[in-house]
Amino acid sequence: MSNPELSIEFFPPQTPEGVEKLGATCDRLAALRPAFFSVTYGAGGSTRERTFATVRDIAAKGHEAAPHLSCIGSTRESIREILAEYAEAGIRRIVALRGDLPSGVRDPGAFRYANELVEFIRAETGARFRIEVAAYPEWHPQAASPRDDLIAFKRKVDAGADSAITQYFYSFDAYAHFVEEARALGVTVPIVPGIMPIGSFSKLARFSDACGAEIPRWMRKKFESFGDDADAVRAFGLDVVTELCRRLLDAGAPGLHFYSMNQAGPTLEICRRLGLG
Repeated sequence: MSNPELSIEFFPPQTPEGVEKLGATCDRLAALRPAFFSVTYGAGGSTRERTFATVRDIAAKGHEAAPHLSCIGSTRESIREILAEYAEAGIRRIVALRGDLPSGVRDPGAFRYANELVEFIRAETGARFRIEVAAYPEWHPQAASPRDDLIAFKRKVDAGADSAITQYFYSFDAYAHFVEEARALGVTVPIVPGIMPIGSFSKLARFSDACGAEIPRWMRKKFESFGDDADAVRAFGLDVVTELCRRLLDAGAPGLHFYSMNQAGPTLEICRRLGLG
């Protein structure tokens, strides 16, 4: 568990109050000395300006910022413009994703898959950016089979990705099995587990059902037993996620990527319990 690399994800705020709150959250989480803060990107580029503004604010504080960049529904020229903006702003890392089409839009644009975006970034900018891609230990919900999903992941790495960040999960075995399968295919890049702290079980259940992340039955039953006791839910959630992180690091995971939901407290507490930061 020596020197794991930490990274933390934010989403771009929608209001001036949200911007101010996120600035304070970023200041608190900076105590963990994360390698970078990533910032999400809305479907079809719907948060392009807010993502860029958030990235600039983080960079202005002296931290490394890694904007998400999704390609579905985009043109080559629009992606080229965004890459130029980030290069001019001194951004050195990008999280390259396929993304989702906005509701009602059918044209996938110039890129259908994330590996095509990675290949384009490399062709346009060479080694200018460190590229992170997504991985799915419990398989992408739209994948035809686990094997197909694993091959799709390898294509992204072969296209030039430097490392991967996984979808969040609560099964250590799912991550361990995925890494083993990826290594057997010749994938050697770091595969960093994505960690989702638990503040509200009802919100987590809705989000997980939508994105295909599995909540083990024993966890669901335990959370359900707490009813409306929010303090018990948070306490149990901290225990479960901290233990998962400990097992991951003890097993050699290269780091932890926290989906912070723009909150500092849960991530700070988990890292405190782990003796990190």
